This record gives sequence, C-alpha cells and structure tokens, in this order.
Amino acid sequence: MLLLALAPTVPSFAAPPAGGDGGDGADIQGERRGDTDADQRGKSAATAAQRAAAGRDQVRFGALGTPEVVVSPEGPLAAGLPADPEAAARAYLSRERALFGLSEVQLDGLELVAVNPLGRGAAVLLRQAFGDLRTAHDGMVSVGVVNGTVMSVTSSLTRGTAVPEAAQLTAAEAVAVALRDAGPGVAQTAAEPELVALPVPAGARSAYQVVTAPRGDGEAEGYTTYVDAVTGEVLLREDLVDHATDDPTWSVFTSNPPADGASTDTRTRWSLSGTGPGVTEAVRDPAGKAAWDTLGGAATFTTQGNSARTAENRASSSSRTIGVRTFATSPDREYSAPWTNQWFERRCDPATLDSPQEADVEASMASLFASHNRMHDWSYGLGFTEKTWNLQEDNFGRGGLGLDSEQGNAQAGARDPNVRDNANQFTPPDGQKPITNMYMWQPIAGAFYAPCVDGDYDMSVIGHEYGHAISNRMVAGPDAGLIGPQAGAMGESWSDLMATEYARESGYRNAGDTATVVGAYVTGDPVAGIRNYDMSRSPLNYSDIGYDMSGVQVHADGEIWSATNHALREAMTARHGAGTLADQRACAAGERSYDTCPGNRRWMQLVFDSYLLMAQSRVSMVDARDALLAAEQMRTGGSDQGLLKAVFASRGLGAAASSNTNADPDPVASFATGTATDGTVTFVAAGASGPVRFYIGDHEARALPVTDTDPATPLGDTVRMTPGTYTGLAVGIGTGHTRFTFTVKPGQVRDVPVKVQRNLASAGAGATAQGDGVNAARLIDETEGTNWASRDAGPVAGKGVTVDLAGTSPQTVGRVQVSAALRPTIVGDPDAGPQNRFTALRSFRVLSCDASRGADCNDPASFAAIYSSPADAFPSTRPRPRVTDLALRSFSVPKTRATHLRLETVASQCTGGPQFAGEQDDDPRSATDCSTASAASDDARAAEFQAFAR
Repeated sequence: MLLLALAPTVPSFAAPPAGGDGGDGADIQGERRGDTDADQRGKSAATAAQRAAAGRDQVRFGALGTPEVVVSPEGPLAAGLPADPEAAARAYLSRERALFGLSEVQLDGLELVAVNPLGRGAAVLLRQAFGDLRTAHDGMVSVGVVNGTVMSVTSSLTRGTAVPEAAQLTAAEAVAVALRDAGPGVAQTAAEPELVALPVPAGARSAYQVVTAPRGDGEAEGYTTYVDAVTGEVLLREDLVDHATDDPTWSVFTSNPPADGASTDTRTRWSLSGTGPGVTEAVRDPAGKAAWDTLGGAATFTTQGNSARTAENRASSSSRTIGVRTFATSPDREYSAPWTNQWFERRCDPATLDSPQEADVEASMASLFASHNRMHDWSYGLGFTEKTWNLQEDNFGRGGLGLDSEQGNAQAGARDPNVRDNANQFTPPDGQKPITNMYMWQPIAGAFYAPCVDGDYDMSVIGHEYGHAISNRMVAGPDAGLIGPQAGAMGESWSDLMATEYARESGYRNAGDTATVVGAYVTGDPVAGIRNYDMSRSPLNYSDIGYDMSGVQVHADGEIWSATNHALREAMTARHGAGTLADQRACAAGERSYDTCPGNRRWMQLVFDSYLLMAQSRVSMVDARDALLAAEQMRTGGSDQGLLKAVFASRGLGAAASSNTNADPDPVASFATGTATDGTVTFVAAGASGPVRFYIGDHEARALPVTDTDPATPLGDTVRMTPGTYTGLAVGIGTGHTRFTFTVKPGQVRDVPVKVQRNLASAGAGATAQGDGVNAARLIDETEGTNWASRDAGPVAGKGVTVDLAGTSPQTVGRVQVSAALRPTIVGDPDAGPQNRFTALRSFRVLSCDASRGADCNDPASFAAIYSSPADAFPSTRPRPRVTDLALRSFSVPKTRATHLRLETVASQCTGGPQFAGEQDDDPRSATDCSTASAASDDARAAEFQAFAR
C-alpha cells in the first residue's frame, strides 16, 4: 500500500509545541508547558453491570472500559486467596470478572510480566495478550498482594475482545506517518519500528511502535508514536523527554562547586576500594559488583560502563545521539582531569570551548558519569533493578532488557548560543537507550539570568533528570511513561524528591538555603532554585492546581506534590527517627530492613513501591496517593496509615479528594481524613456586604475555594479539616483579598471570623477604570487571574490606569493592595499572545484627584502623587521573577480624600530589576541587558489595584 494514497485521510495530531515560556524566548528548565502527549483511541464507558459490581469499593473507570483504580474504604480489597502472589492476583480477578467486564477465558489469557517483591508481599503485573503480537503501552493490571490478601488494584485493561487485523502498512510507511505527526524536528531512532498490539476500547489494533528523537541541533524532543498498521492513523503519541588500574578513582563534586562562584577545587575522591590519598568513599555497581568503568568484566579506561556512558556532545543538543568523544585516561584509570572553572571565570566566553583547557570538558564528563552511576546505585537499593526495567547494558539474566545504559551528553549543545539553561531526559521503552543532556548555563535577556556555570556539576539537576528515567520506567510497566498534566507534574516532583533525598541520605549538601532546593547552583538562587518554592517552605495544596502564571504546568503543579511528600517525609522522620549517616548508608546498601530504617528511608521506599502499584500512565495525584497508602499497608499492615492520611489531608489530598481525569484543571480538594479527629470549620466574613469565597493557602487565581457564603453555589460555608495550622484567603466582591491564619484542633467545631474591608476600587461595587494599553477594567475586578497591560508605544514608565472610586462622594484612602501577577494566554484577548514574567510590575506610584473640589479628574495635570513605592515593591532575583514575587501585596499610603486614584508604572521587572540590567557575560553573540535587548521592556502588567480606608 502506498503511503501517498493514505495521506489525505490520515488524521494527525497538531505538531507538538516547540517549547519556550510563551514570550520568555527560550525552553529553559521549568518553563516549558503544554501537554504534548496525545491519545486518539476513543473511550468506552463502564456498563451498568460493572458499576453495580463495584459494591462498596471506590472505583474509577478508565477510557478502555475497565477500572483504572479500585480502592476499599474499609481496608483490604479481598482476603482468603492463595498464598502465591500470582495465584492470588488471578483468583481476585476471576472473582471480580463482572467488575472488569471480562470473561474467565480473557482473564485466564493474561500473561505474567513480573512479580516484584514489595514489603511483606508482592506487586503482580499481568498483561493482556492479543494473538502473536506483543501488547504495548496498556492492557496491564497491577495487583498488590500480601499473604493472600489484595491491598491494591490498578489497571489499563481493555474490555474489548477484538483481535488485531493483519498489518497493511509497511514499517517504512508507519515511520513516515510518525515523523509527519511529530513535526520536522525529529527523525527515527536506531530502534526499528515494532509491530505490536495496542489496546483500544474495542480490543486491540495492530500498530507500529515508532520511537523518534531530534534530527540534530535544537530543542530536545522525542516521542513514541503508535501508528495504526491498517488505517495509518496515529493512535497514541507519548512525549519521551522530561524538562538535572584495578582501583579506579573519580574526582567529583558531591553536590556542586562552591555556590559563591569561587574557583576553589573542592572535589572529593571516590574509588572502588574506598582507599587511597584523599578518597572518602568506596563506590561499586551493586548489580555487577564491579567498578563503574567496566563492561563485560573488562575495564574500558573511559567513561563507559555497564550503567552509564558519558561523552561530550557540544555540537548537538539532540536527545537522540550520544557524543562521540569519550573520556579516556591513562591505564591507571584516574578520572581526575583539572578543573579551573573556566566557563565561570571567562564569563561564558565561547572561546573557552576551543582553549587548551576546553572549558573543563573532561572534568565535566567524569562528573556526569560518576553522578549517573551514583543515581543508578542508590535507586537499585530502592527497587529500580533489572526486573523493574532499569538502565544497564547487561542485566545478568535477572529480567528486563539490557543494552540501555544511561547515555550522558556533557556540555550538550554548548556551541549553539540558543541551547542554554536546561537539562532533559529522554526515556524510551525498556531495551532502548535513554539519554540525558546537561547544558551550559548563561544569562539570557528577558528570559533567564543564570550564572556562567556548567550543569554537569549540579547533582540536584543531574539527579532530577535521572529520576525521570526511574519513574517513567517503573510506572505502568516497561513500555509506557507518565502521560498527562498531573502525571507529568508528579514526574517532575518525584525527580526533585529523589535528587534531594539521594544527597541527604548520602550525607551531601546541595547549594541552597535548605537541603531541599533544586538547582541552586545552576540558577544562582539559594532560596528556591529552579522552582517557585523551596518544597520545605511551600504553602501549596491540591486546590492550587494551575496556580502558576501559565496555568496548568507540570513544573509548577509538581511543586504541590513535592510539598505534600516533603511533609510526608518529615512526619515519617518524626515518628521513626532520622538516623545517623551510617544508618542511612546501611539502608541504602540493603543491609537493614524497612522496619529498622529511619523514617525518611521508609518514606522513599514507599514512593518507589507505589510506582509498581500503578498500572496506568495517566495517573492523578489521588491515584498516586492511593498507591502509596497501599504500599504502606503491604509493608507494615497499616501501622502508619493514620499518619500518612493526615498529612495527605493537610495538603488537600484527603479522603474525599477527587479528580475527574489526569488532566483535570479543577480537581476537588479535601482537607479531611474522614475520621473523628477532623475538625469542623465555618468561615465567617465579618464586614462583608456580599458573597465571599474562602481559599486554603496563598493563591486565588486558578485555585478552587473550599467554601463560600453564596447560597447560590453548592459549596456552603463549612468544611471539615484535619488538625493543623493553615493559611487562608478570603476574596469577595467589594472586599478584595484578605489573608488570614487559623488553627484546627482534633474534633473541634468552630467559627473562623475573617474581618474584611470595603474595597473602594472594586468594579463589582461600582468603581470604573480607564487608562493606557488594554484591559484597564481587569485591574479592578478582584481576581489575580486577569491583568492590565501597558501595550501602547513608548516607555513603560508613566503608563497607568485611572480608577473612579465607588460612590459619588470623596473617599478616604489609607491603604492600597497591588498585584503584579500574570495569567495564561486567553484566546481573543486584546492582550493577545503569551505573557512574559519580566513584563510584570516592579515599582509604581499612586496619584489622587478630588473632583468634589472642582478638579477635572479627566486631566492628568489634576492628579498629585501621594505615594511612591520602593524600587523593589515586587522584589525578584536571579534567575527570573517567581510567582511568589508577583503576588498581591499591601502598601500603606498617606490618608487621602479622593474621588479618583491612578496606579502608574515606574518600572517593570525588566526595566527596574538591577539583577537583569547590563552586560553580564563576555559572549559577543548575545546581549543580556533586559531593557535594551529584550522585547519584554516594551510592556508592563499588573493584575489588581485595590483601595481601602485603612
């Protein structure tokens, strides 16, 4: 069959976005957004018989017509089954065949994929079979079993029975379809397309599994695309890239070079034996019991080994290829090239790449190689082994597919000035080589202001990227990765959590104010690194999904899961102790059982266990919560269930939390455990003249309230909450935003009074606004989810909005609240196009006019300045303004009688931030001064202007 004949009828998803921050001009770490995964297989609803069979269990049915998650609110799902884990899993499925809508014959045909020991039991993974083709991506069921008792069930089985039709397309035709669907930037990888059976609602379709990756330079992107082998349709596309002698010795930065920029070589030395001058630690591959630089039992004398292979790849940022220049040393296997910090000392001068020192590239390769091996060894002890599809050339006959060690590209794309400030991980199915790219970091005008450093030395970023390989391989089996916004958000979070926990368990300290900051070295920001929040100081909860300026976004929403898991870690540590460094290392080496390890190790073990209990790719945070709770049941019988459930509830993932889909932008948060320890809280808005919404946490824009005082909505004004201290936000028409703090005690029933004040600049109360640019009215609409933009030509200084205050008489103003928050792109908005965080307001003036005294308040000359904000009214620091920098703030102003107020821009983040000003590097190819080298200098934006008597 000719592909040309199919072309007019072959549906193709829109090409994936090229990345970038929608105006920030670069695909920098933490900025890419948008769901490039796509699924066109259709949906099948559960039957009435299946829903009836659910009984008292809580069941969420998936798109393929079977339960994705089965949870019992009363404990185990089933008991009294055979002691053998596989037999127990099959017996449970047979018993529940009505729930799954499958016949006994279909269930008997399930193939065993793996039985992975998990605590006192095992995670049994079974897969549907359709003829002679290997079933790919879905068609799985994971059953957690302990001694004949089923604790957890998740699945991606299809209820259909159709056997795949014979292929009519050739592999070459399928490749052409996949390449056209992915866009011009990708090419086929070395892996040949495989004809597989892809589960669909009706059964299975024969499909080609085509893995693609970048053609060459440019953004790292890659996909597994499933092309219908009969019709040529693209059925499914999965994004594979996630946006860190006999005694060989490695000189390494255990965490990162000096964070203050000093060029002191603080590397330590690791060796196979743990002995020798300056050696602090023995390192050995726990899988092959050999040195890192060995393959097949023989030394390579390079940065090539069974678990990792590292090379320089400066000429290309492709996630498809590995650099050709491996790091070879003398026969003594001393991986200790000089480190001079040349990229930093020469301020990103590209000439350093061709200098005799070559920007320390050999030290970079050694560092990346050692770091990848450390992540392999650490995660091996937690269960990321050959049987769970880890990254190794030789799997020693223990299961899984080999020939897929981690391929590390040091100084990736360094010769391209547009390839900076990022890192990524390309994770294809088991048996195909994963690749990580570590980039150089450099200031970029109006986008990102990183120091001149090499990402190959920041272990928090390297560990983060390797973490993507772990979660994408362990969740949903060997062929599928995490798909969808909430799954992608948890993927980013799990990577942060693993990177920081590895360091803490190893006794190392990453740069940053706390041990939980990710990317502090590469960003130069010790407070939050690459994120909006340090996870140990984060107020985020499940109701905050979509809180970031770009809306639903995997990096920002992942911080919700990080904050939750950090709280879980702290609670487990408080109960079971932190242990000594010796304890941590003994547990990491497998020398201690779960029950004798410190609390933090128990928590991390549960995280790894939970991966194996999720059989589907499109998991929500509620699904992952249930998997972790099931893992704890399997480990201990539930001794920590109450503790874990209380922590989940404190972050909005309580008993009644729910999400319609993995992509749900408005999931339902629950702050209650469903037990008698919960308190009952009624919020009372004292001084309100209209309905008020109450939020838990610090965010209102795109977050969901937990209660309100509006009788027309179903929320009500009462909420049950697990004991603890919370921050809240009251927002009402005519009252603006009011922050408050309250405490809930066990079993307590209480009112929480919140004193609100009249907002004189409220459109809902009668105020009006007009001014420069567009969307002036949105400055006074009492939500940070919209904003005003000074889009008129000319400097941003002096642009502003005039507000005719509510009422006809002059008002006394003594305080204003201003927000510089941004919002996602809105189709059809006059302020069209994506927003850039450097256009956010930084400093401002407030002017007043009193028409009751005869002044013409339509004339700018009638206004007098009553307040000038500090130059850093909305402070931000390198590498870029964070959401927290731009949120609503309160400012006291001199008592003033006025009928009109004017908010006037003094400077934006771009034009007023000293850390974004001037030339900050010696790269002749780029300018860094934001106000002269970035389009961000042309606009200023603000979200809210509110005025109060006091």
